[in-house]
Order: sequence, then structure tokens, then C-alpha cells
Amino acid sequence: MADIAASSARRTTRRVRVAASAGIVGAVLLAVLLVPPLVQLDQQAVDLAAKLRPPSLEHPFGTDDVGRDLLLRCVYGLRVSLLVGIVAGLTATVIGTAVGALAAASGGWTDRVVMRLVDTFSSVPHLLLGIFIVAMFRPGVGPVIVSVALTHWLSTARIVRAEVLSLRSRPFIDAAVSGGASRGRVVVRHLLPAVLPQAGLAAVLMVPHAMWHESALSFLGLGLPTHQASLGNLVQSARGSLLAGDWWPTLFPGLFLIVPTLALAGLAGAWRERINPRRRSELML
Repeated sequence: MADIAASSARRTTRRVRVAASAGIVGAVLLAVLLVPPLVQLDQQAVDLAAKLRPPSLEHPFGTDDVGRDLLLRCVYGLRVSLLVGIVAGLTATVIGTAVGALAAASGGWTDRVVMRLVDTFSSVPHLLLGIFIVAMFRPGVGPVIVSVALTHWLSTARIVRAEVLSLRSRPFIDAAVSGGASRGRVVVRHLLPAVLPQAGLAAVLMVPHAMWHESALSFLGLGLPTHQASLGNLVQSARGSLLAGDWWPTLFPGLFLIVPTLALAGLAGAWRERINPRRRSELML
């Protein structure tokens, strides 16, 4: 009875966690889609007379060092960070899926060469390689997306390769090959559809990781232009205010980065348990 009660409590906790994560993600999407067109305010408008005002009814998140409303700036910053995270995550997933499927389906020396290249790129820290890539371009959204996408496809390639290698030994693959299906047809019709759930999970997990990567690059001054609102830029520009004792210009952009990424990670964890029943049963023991 105690085990049944504990299992029921875990399931209830998991449902609450998933519901809370979905609610946060839904609220974030509504905010970034509806606030900019509905709120007729310029998030770049400077009002030096209202600089560094603490949170109030007029400015719920306070104002920054040049009098701009922090709530509006955080929403615009989250909008940019989400754009970078989603586009870079999807691009990295497509690249990783293609490379992993190609390596596993080809086998032999092609597989060995491709995976040695993956190991070589993996030996370089992501942030260092990302800095090298963005340094070759002018600051902007495009270079940051390219940087994140080109440094984050490696784990997806390994996951897809392992999944394809496992599927190659299944009876339905042997039946397709025995029926005269070409290697390309087997990959497109049988292997890729089978790995799509794993690739989709990798894409969801990649979004928060890409958002953090963009914020790190912007915080270092190598990502987006300093005048453009992004969560990394907001935290970077608030360093001086924090040292002076003004906490709100740092706290709220940080929360806008941490809370949505944790919510996305929570949804990804629920997805992982759903597509991997064995892992779910192990977690319930």
C-alpha cells in the first residue's frame, strides 16, 4: 500500500509539474506575441527623469539606467531570445539528424570518419567555438543563430546515430531490404520516421540551451547589438546598477531567462518519459 501511495504521489507531482510548465510556456508565448502589438509604447524611449525607479504600479519591474520600462524591455528581450532559441534549435536538430542518420545508414568508413569529426568538434568548448564564429560577423541575430546551430548539432547526431544503429537490426528493416528497397528508401521511409520522436525531443531541449548560449554571447558583448533588447544585453547593461544597489534591472531579466527555460525543460522531461516507457517505469520504482 505504501508503494502504491508513493507511486500515486509521484504521478500527481509529475502532472502538476507538467501543467505548471505548460502554463508558463503558454503565458510566455502569449506575452511575446500579444504585448508588442497591443502595448503602444516604445521600448527604446529614454526618460532620464525616470531612470532607475524601483518597481511600482506605473512600472511593475521598475526602470533601467536611462528610464526605459523594464517590463516592456524584458518582453522584447524574451521575444528575441526565443526567436534565436527556436530557429537555432531547429537548425541544429536538422543538421544533427541528417549527419547521424547518414553515418549510421552508411556504416563502414563513412561512419567512422563522420563520428571522428563529431568527436573533434565536441572536444572544443561550445562557447569558445561560438565566440570564434560570431567574431567573424557584425553583431546581429543571424550570426548568433548560425553560431548556436553550428555548435549544438553534435549531441543530436550521436543520439540519432545510436537510434538508427539500433533500428537497423530490427526485422522490419531486414524485410524491407529483402524486398528490394534501396538504402535511401529504407532511410527515408523507415529509419527517419522512427527517430523523429527522439529528434523532436532534442529540438525542444535545444531551445533553452540556445537561449542561454545567446545570453552568454550577448553578455560578453559578442552577440546582439547593445541597443537591441535581449535578455543577455539587459543583464549585461545592469551590472553597474547592481553594484550601486539597484537590484531590479538584473533580477527581472534573469527571471525571464531562468523561468521559461526551466518550464521548457520540464515539458521536455515529460516528453522523454512518454517516449521512453522503460525510463518512466524505472523512475517510478
